[in-house]
Amino acid sequence: MPAHPEHDTDPRTDPTAVGTAHGDAVPTGAPDPDTVAADGGRGAAWFEDLVRAHATAVHRYVLRRVAPSDVEDLTADVLTVAWRRRDDVPEGAELPWLYRTAGYVVANHRRKSRPVPVADVPEETDADDPALRAVRDDTVRTVLAGLSARDREVLLLHAWEGLTGDALAAALGTGRGGADAALSRARARLRTAFAAAGVDG
Repeated sequence: MPAHPEHDTDPRTDPTAVGTAHGDAVPTGAPDPDTVAADGGRGAAWFEDLVRAHATAVHRYVLRRVAPSDVEDLTADVLTVAWRRRDDVPEGAELPWLYRTAGYVVANHRRKSRPVPVADVPEETDADDPALRAVRDDTVRTVLAGLSARDREVLLLHAWEGLTGDALAAALGTGRGGADAALSRARARLRTAFAAAGVDG
């Protein structure tokens, strides 16, 4: 998920863009065995291992960010992109890549549901964000609602998904230094927001 969760849909950088070298076949079952050798081993077995290892985490990520009725479809969309873009999934960093892809999928879904100019999306706050409804503490939810979508995503990737360092950078689509700086800035703004709310953050 650029270093914020809402993105321009650029086929050069958006991992959800269609028309890849692998075509648009949805992974609704085992891939064609004839493709396995051509894909350097990234065929049915590789995809099944990916799903077993990470589908639950992707589902949880999506569940915290969209309405429950949309979770299954969007989770399937993320896995579909993983199959289409399997040559782009970095070995050893599959889950951060999936989180970044899920960020694009969720952002695209929100844009379809809410006609807001793309340039305005990263900076606006949204008290109706499903991610905020997943926060049970009223004060924390209010404080998070006052942050930008970018800051919220950085903080929640760190707090909910447990990402740090290189994994956080991969999920954000930036370098390690950029991710560390984004987390530091988001934490600072969160502390300021807690202080303004009269809470020791």
